[in-house]
Amino acid sequence: MLHAVVLGSAAGGGFPQWNSNAPACQRARRGDSSARARTQASLAVSANERDWIVLNASPDLRLQIEATPVLHPREGLRSSPISAVVLTGGDVDALAGLLHLRERHRFTVYAPSRVLAVIADNPIFSVLSPDCVKQGDLPFDERIGLAGASGPSGLTVVAFAVPAKVPLYLETAGEEPPLTEEGDAIGVEIVETATCKSLFFIPGCAAMTGRLRERLAGSALVFFDGTFWQDDEMIRLGVGERPAAAWATSA
Repeated sequence: MLHAVVLGSAAGGGFPQWNSNAPACQRARRGDSSARARTQASLAVSANERDWIVLNASPDLRLQIEATPVLHPREGLRSSPISAVVLTGGDVDALAGLLHLRERHRFTVYAPSRVLAVIADNPIFSVLSPDCVKQGDLPFDERIGLAGASGPSGLTVVAFAVPAKVPLYLETAGEEPPLTEEGDAIGVEIVETATCKSLFFIPGCAAMTGRLRERLAGSALVFFDGTFWQDDEMIRLGVGERPAAAWATSA
């Protein structure tokens, strides 16, 4: 059976965002049940309830693990049922949580080559010792088996590019980066090998295209980017000068 646990469903910064005094954040801090606090977008999936795959390593990952019993250690003094992490982009919100997994735990990081290059270019990720943490490239539109702790996990992943811009920290000052489908952000379909049941996880998508709409048609379960309600939302609230589309990175 394909199991999915929502670890977090908020945009970058979480909810309430640490420096936001917006009405919704105020309600969340007061404990309003209609504005429940949420950590940043991430999902955990499993086919056997032993090997768990984390989709995006949010900066909140440690808190998410502690709040999710199926991700707690089970054997010996140190262990984890997390056997792999799938990254859908190179933004801080998708990969900073990898640093929480630096305690020589063996797992595999799967990501498109552009995202693996971001990790390779940043020396801080060398805390993930290569003798413990393997890397797996995710070519587009190919079914790739995801590793379990001692064999196949029973899950495969199909990665596909979605409209996005480069992460904000890679933008050139004074230039508006173009919207492309070159792999700066991806969506993934997670498929259970035994039943072929699947779900889609698309946390950072700048636009809905006809091709993406066709891919998702008839899907039983889709987790989709919901960062903004309207394109001019931040402008109207007076907290930014850029439209929502300008923030459409892999966050």
